[in-house]
Amino acid sequence: MTLIKSISGIRGTIGGQVGSNLTPIDAVKFASAYGTWIKQQRDKDNYRVVIGRDARISGDMIQNLVMHTLVGLGIHVIDLGLSTTPTVEVAVPLEHADGGIILTASHNPKQWNALKLLNAKGEFLNAAEGQNILDIADSNTMEFSDVDSLGQITVNDAYLDIHIDEVLKLKHVNADAIAACNFKVVVDGVNSTGGIAIPLLLERLGVEAVKLYCEPNGHFPHNPEPLKEHLTDLSQMVVKTHSDFGIVVDPDVDRLVFMDERGEMFGEEYTLVACADYVLSKETGNTVSNMSSSRALRDITETHNGNYEASAVGEVNVVEMMKQNNAIIGGEGNGGIIYPELHYGRDALVGVALFLSLLAEKKLKVSALRAGYPSYFMSKKKIQLTPNLDVDGILKAMESIYSNENITVIDGVKIDFAENWVHLRKSNTEPIIRIYTEAKSQEIADNLANKIIAEIKEIANI
Repeated sequence: MTLIKSISGIRGTIGGQVGSNLTPIDAVKFASAYGTWIKQQRDKDNYRVVIGRDARISGDMIQNLVMHTLVGLGIHVIDLGLSTTPTVEVAVPLEHADGGIILTASHNPKQWNALKLLNAKGEFLNAAEGQNILDIADSNTMEFSDVDSLGQITVNDAYLDIHIDEVLKLKHVNADAIAACNFKVVVDGVNSTGGIAIPLLLERLGVEAVKLYCEPNGHFPHNPEPLKEHLTDLSQMVVKTHSDFGIVVDPDVDRLVFMDERGEMFGEEYTLVACADYVLSKETGNTVSNMSSSRALRDITETHNGNYEASAVGEVNVVEMMKQNNAIIGGEGNGGIIYPELHYGRDALVGVALFLSLLAEKKLKVSALRAGYPSYFMSKKKIQLTPNLDVDGILKAMESIYSNENITVIDGVKIDFAENWVHLRKSNTEPIIRIYTEAKSQEIADNLANKIIAEIKEIANI
């Protein structure tokens, strides 16, 4: 059982001991610290925080604990109920709120939940802000409001529709062209809020949605991380229903993965590549992804005469570099699209609308579209952490072993070879070391990953 406090928020498993898991006491503690931090940002009479959640079994419990903690601090809560991470991000500035919390553990299994924390712009907190909240939580100096100054909860269940309205207003979303194509698409909503939001968007775009696991009951029918090995049912349903392609999202709908008409993976790395290709075909600009993402985005960006930069892993790091480089689109290779025209956050709804616009314009099958992009293959592996594993020492040793190669150490260790690369880093969301490799064939990528893992095990004596 685990509690992880990081740049990605407060994430843990439900149940167990206080301080070691995401227990009710821990949820109240960190909600109290966040609310206290919100009140420190500005001196005002009325504070407002937007709250939404995915469909996890523990979601209702955690949401009520968090909301009523904020009420106890004198903060008014706008309750979106079942929602998505990008929907809450969109709602915060529209509501002129002081911040937002999404209750979701993203791709983690059902026993996990988390508090993802937003600022007044609807963007994730940076490392310094996150550390400030952790310090407040440890200080136990939170001061609550008296009975005449308690906050209030206002329910607003309109924001999924408002979010879709905002997506349809985007200048490069061609709703008329999409509707004219009469697309048929299978949607795997992993029994969370994507099963509500994505079919609603498709309906507005004139696309027939075949629903697969779209009941938001929190009982994930497969591992919720949208990887090939978890998506057999989606593959079969696409072929069986003669659909144009398949869509799968993670439980909080900020990661987006496509499957082609043959039931083959489009590739989670290529979600961003395709959407960027479409946007860059309409206007020249720059792109950003993280260091663990495919080189294919760099290649596509340069084809359109733009500049590409790579940031440290983590959405907040990608967003920061996008702002620095005036990027018009960016994201992460795990299927996360960040399109600043709407907001600075990963947004599967935006990605679906841009991808459909691209297909409507190209008039290609999804398999043919994928074949037209630079071909890279990735291997994504991990090593479980144990208390005696010295991660920093391992990374230093690997840096020394490959000191003659092009090394980047802003986030773990990335080793760039002429034809491939490997990135080693400690995860922000799980107690693991991630080992990502990319090469011109799957065999080379897998072999490189296995070689690196063997070297790590030798160094760590495991």
